[in-house]
Amino acid sequence: MRIWDINPGYLNRQSLLGEHRELHGIVSIIANGKKGYSKHPETLRWIGFGWALKMRHELLAAEMRLRGFNEKTPVKTGSNQGFWPEEYLDIPQEQFLILAEKYKEKEEGRIPLPHNGQQVWRQHKYSVMARDVNLYKKIGREVATASSNEDFSALTTLLTETLRTPPSAGGIRNSLQHMWGYISDHIVSSPRKSENWPLNKLLYNVQQGALDRQEPYLLASTALSELGIWIPAIFPPSR
Repeated sequence: MRIWDINPGYLNRQSLLGEHRELHGIVSIIANGKKGYSKHPETLRWIGFGWALKMRHELLAAEMRLRGFNEKTPVKTGSNQGFWPEEYLDIPQEQFLILAEKYKEKEEGRIPLPHNGQQVWRQHKYSVMARDVNLYKKIGREVATASSNEDFSALTTLLTETLRTPPSAGGIRNSLQHMWGYISDHIVSSPRKSENWPLNKLLYNVQQGALDRQEPYLLASTALSELGIWIPAIFPPSR
């Protein structure tokens, strides 16, 4: 039983669907007081964090939709809103190593497993930009001067935990416009002015442009799926 902490984009198809299934299992155990796996360390660390389980499920569902799966099983738990478990079964850097061993001679996820700090930063930079521009600039400067063989476990944990915080609507728009600018010039008849697009439309066009062109830089971005889970929260559907 495993609920990963790193972005679901790193999971291959089997791991992505497997975590989705096991998350629903943990929710059922906690919500209904079931005994099966109730003492498992993974179950225990999520007790009292219903909101975080719901948001992790949203991340999985967003990644599944990006890869063409039709996910229709919402999680409605909401305890301890805004808080995530402080403990890891394995720190995020170790999770990369576990997956690297697991994926030997198998397909990897949408996002390649990182081998250095520069690579893991490129994969997370648009997600960080949406949340804190000053942190984005600070990490960018530090990574630019770091050695390619320098330990990047602290950076990986920082990035993982930064993505647990909600971005602002303006932050999401800023990141998506940067991503759209990366591909818009290469899309025939694409409108150049995206400032007035609703965020959902902007995200959709970025996703489709990246998928249609198989643009490796954007396809390896955590933001390509994870930013979408915050848009409904910022602009809740009208009743």
